[in-house]
Amino acid sequence: MAKRKADIDDGFREIFNREIGLSHPRTNSRRIYASQGTVKKLDLYGKLIGHEGCVNALEFNSTGDILVSGSDDRRIMLWNWLYRSRTLSYPSGHSENVFQTKFIPFTDDRTIITSGADGQVRLGQILENGKVETKRLGRHDGRVYKLAVLPGDPNVFYSCGEDGFVQHFDIRSNSGTMVLYSSPFTQGCRRHHSSSRIRLNSIAIDPRNPHYLAVGGSDEYARVYDTRRGQLAPVCRHVLPNAPVNTFCPRHLRETNSVHVTGLAYSKASELLVSYNDELIYLFEKNMGFGSTPIGISLEKYQAMEEPQAYTGHRNAQTVKGVSFFGPNDEYVTSGSDCGHIFIWKKKGGKLVRAMLGDRRVVNQLESHPHAPFLASCGIEKSVKLWTPMSNDVLSLPANIEKVMESNRVGREDHSRVTLSPDVIMHVLRLQRRQTSAFTERRYVLTESDGDEGNEDALFISGLVASDDDEASQGECTVSGVPKLV
Repeated sequence: MAKRKADIDDGFREIFNREIGLSHPRTNSRRIYASQGTVKKLDLYGKLIGHEGCVNALEFNSTGDILVSGSDDRRIMLWNWLYRSRTLSYPSGHSENVFQTKFIPFTDDRTIITSGADGQVRLGQILENGKVETKRLGRHDGRVYKLAVLPGDPNVFYSCGEDGFVQHFDIRSNSGTMVLYSSPFTQGCRRHHSSSRIRLNSIAIDPRNPHYLAVGGSDEYARVYDTRRGQLAPVCRHVLPNAPVNTFCPRHLRETNSVHVTGLAYSKASELLVSYNDELIYLFEKNMGFGSTPIGISLEKYQAMEEPQAYTGHRNAQTVKGVSFFGPNDEYVTSGSDCGHIFIWKKKGGKLVRAMLGDRRVVNQLESHPHAPFLASCGIEKSVKLWTPMSNDVLSLPANIEKVMESNRVGREDHSRVTLSPDVIMHVLRLQRRQTSAFTERRYVLTESDGDEGNEDALFISGLVASDDDEASQGECTVSGVPKLV
């Protein structure tokens, strides 16, 4: 009760200071956005229904009024999320599941890049007449889960693939070039073949130094590369691995060969957030890295290294989950979970402040609005869910959250007793996915139908934005191409 009274008093003080001119309106709104009171009021605003498969990818445009999504149904959809209406739908040109969709900046939201399970990297161009032209820009040998757009550049972006390559693309050309190749540290300088590569799942660009690019995949290390040291040559099998400028890994996971990285995100302060398969989420500052290699570090340096902040409670085993920041200055960390919940932790200290049921099975991806305290989520279900601070009450954590977190913990520990190499794990998942995809293609049926909802909530949300100048059969689709092992 005392804490709630303090939150109310702080909110009143902010409003009073704004009214008498002691704080700027934008500063005031950003403080409200960052407050725990706002986060604890997050509730389901609505659903976006239209995809016929699991939704794997989400992104807001730079102004935050349009949301783009990609799905197992291989279609790209644009939404006026405020009014829960679809404005455009077009076939991506991918032959398998779409894993990533992104707007290219400074193109009036008319240029969209995509990647998928077929290894393709594709470009979609929205024409003046509303039609969409798509073309393939490049290809990896294996799935391409993530793309990274160079900040402020309307032409350049990067892709990472299961083949271990990071490719550089310029949309003014029709092909990609290989700039980086990731190999296990224990493999030395062996040339490219299947046993010496890191199967890359995630990629992120440091916003403070866009030359630095982090990747993570089928081992325990997040590697940071300087793209200026890359090899601007066509992708081929006769290349040497690139040496990273820094590597990150919790000390207890170093050289364990039992986990792999599924998601990466950089904060505005260049902190690196790393999510591990069936382990935890960790936040690294720049001084927490091993340098260019984690091999051969002196015991003195090793013992002096600071441990990263950990975020606990969720479980990340069934899919290739992302991880992200939330808040105007990245005050919070967010992740989906195999238990179907959305977890939001305070970045500093790692305290869980909000947990919401976001899916009947798995929440896979979360996307934060660029200017306001809104979230979009997707998972096994075929709809996109929207979350806004609509609740009239400051919501507590769910009554059963301790049991949920304990179940997740037990599941992680049980899984850790069986250690398989990442290559074996990915091979098993690939075989099962092929079987699941063949079954899925024969049984896609659209069963979601939600009634039309009114626009009163949209008017309320629109006011919040202005102030800061479905379910279907759970067994018929996979998320991110990684089905549950049975």
